[in-house]
Amino acid sequence: MSLIPAPLLSLFYPDCCAGCNTPLFTHENAVCTSCIENLPRTKFLDDPENEVEKIFWGRVPVLAAGSFLFFVKGGILQNMLHQLKYKSHTVVGEELGRLAGGALLNSNRFNAIDCVVPIPLHEKKLKKRGYNQCSFIGEKIAEQLNADYNDFALLKVTHNESQTRKSKFQRWLNVKTIFQIAEPESIQNKHVLLIDDVVTTGSTLEAAAQKLLSVKGVRVSIFTVAFTKK
Repeated sequence: MSLIPAPLLSLFYPDCCAGCNTPLFTHENAVCTSCIENLPRTKFLDDPENEVEKIFWGRVPVLAAGSFLFFVKGGILQNMLHQLKYKSHTVVGEELGRLAGGALLNSNRFNAIDCVVPIPLHEKKLKKRGYNQCSFIGEKIAEQLNADYNDFALLKVTHNESQTRKSKFQRWLNVKTIFQIAEPESIQNKHVLLIDDVVTTGSTLEAAAQKLLSVKGVRVSIFTVAFTKK
């Protein structure tokens, strides 16, 4: 236990912003005010013809789809997601979930959600990393939307190969049978918001959505924190 008072200790070892690595002020949490203001927002959420929604046209019947931010290589968001996924800086996920949840609540298409379901990790990957980064995002989104958070209905049962450098069709084949419904009664007749951190081709989200839609009465909307253009 440190005998140095916390305010004095922070002078020598300040918490730094996950986006730009500058020291945080005491009122800031994981991400500085400047980085939050400069996050590249998409304005997709109230647009039924946005680029994310178009990914799923003709592939899976979702009620709505969208992303909160653009993923820019080398940008603020990439730094934040790296800290979240690989540096155990889970507060970053909570902050992203809080911001994204507020945007969803203010939208006209995502504000009537019954439960939030994250894309799950396979147990091997979960054991290696120690946590699912989407859980921290999803819990805060559910809190903002006054919805249930459900991370047990959808399971990832196959430890699939990396999607990197695969074609769109190869990605689809790679994820077609990797998900399974564990507790269908927990999502039956509900509007489910399926979430992930980043979407590129949408193959993983499509496979997960198809599984969710196999449950009686389920309607699915898809949301990701970020959208990456190919």
